[in-house]
Amino acid sequence: MIDVIDLNKVFDNGFEALKSVNFSIEQGDLVCLLGPSGCGKSTILNLIAGLLTPTGGDIQFKGSSVVTTEPKDRNIGFVFQNYALYPHMTVLENIMFPLTVGKNKISKEEAQKIAEEYMQLTNIEELAGKKPGTLSGGQQQRVAITRALVQKPEVLLLDEPLSNLDARLRLKIREEIRRLVKEVGITTIFVTHDQEEALSISDKIILLNEGYIQQHDDPQNLYLEPSNLFVAKFIGNPIINITEVEIKDGVITHPSFNIPTSELSQDRKRQELADGHYYLGMRPEDVVPSSEGEQGHFSTTISGVELIGRERILHFPLGEQFLKSIVSVEHKIEEGDTLSFTLLKHKIFLFDKDGARVY
Repeated sequence: MIDVIDLNKVFDNGFEALKSVNFSIEQGDLVCLLGPSGCGKSTILNLIAGLLTPTGGDIQFKGSSVVTTEPKDRNIGFVFQNYALYPHMTVLENIMFPLTVGKNKISKEEAQKIAEEYMQLTNIEELAGKKPGTLSGGQQQRVAITRALVQKPEVLLLDEPLSNLDARLRLKIREEIRRLVKEVGITTIFVTHDQEEALSISDKIILLNEGYIQQHDDPQNLYLEPSNLFVAKFIGNPIINITEVEIKDGVITHPSFNIPTSELSQDRKRQELADGHYYLGMRPEDVVPSSEGEQGHFSTTISGVELIGRERILHFPLGEQFLKSIVSVEHKIEEGDTLSFTLLKHKIFLFDKDGARVY
């Protein structure tokens, strides 16, 4: 459906926002562009919409380039962060408006019929006669999405659509967005800096940093199989534990523990583990209190405990660093307790000094 090929964007001030970006999106998929501020995700969205012109590369819809196609002729629906509703119009008039202008405009009667059908789909029929200024943020967002959908676009673009909403409402609206776009069957690109949003709503995630794609994968794989150190650190809450280790003579060595490389899963090795310095990554749930009678990898004193619903997050020092472990609330562990911990060796990660994953 959408192919982005060797896409580059350099702004007039010399800032290189995108660097040879390549990806494809299948018909009907909901794909999130995820990454920190300034990574290039909104630039990609604006290039696809035609609001920016690429410095190099191509954008294709169904095999045909749209780089020289005017935005109004790309058959795209765009939902902005600030909703962009007309304050002097009612909700119904706002939703009808794009159907009553341009070369493909239709009669007001037909536009009203289509608008009312989509308002029923998005559950906002009761807002028809209200002005945007009287609506909550969540209601305004529903109106903006409905207005984009009435045009029956081939592609729906959403630029940080939930950033102005409170946490509880964000959860509700993102569930509605996923239901809606899947029901309509529209190809959707959703820009966010919030990993929780991306992981919960998308079929695929394109994770960007500094203008490069770091990983394009399904949400679960970004968490379980990060391609590099940046992905491992960006995805996951609490953040992954990272510590420096050395491999020497077939042993991963750390001041607090040793792990023979022969005990690692051979299937997870991405290259031979030569002697040298590496970063060891451990998800907090994969650093577990040792069973009674088990010799753990290290012992330490708990420096803090957070109770988060059904889980406790344990904070503890390891050498000069502070790491975290997640345990169930049934573990009656308190600050000041001394515990032995075991690393789940089949779930740890190793990254070389450049951040590339090697295990």
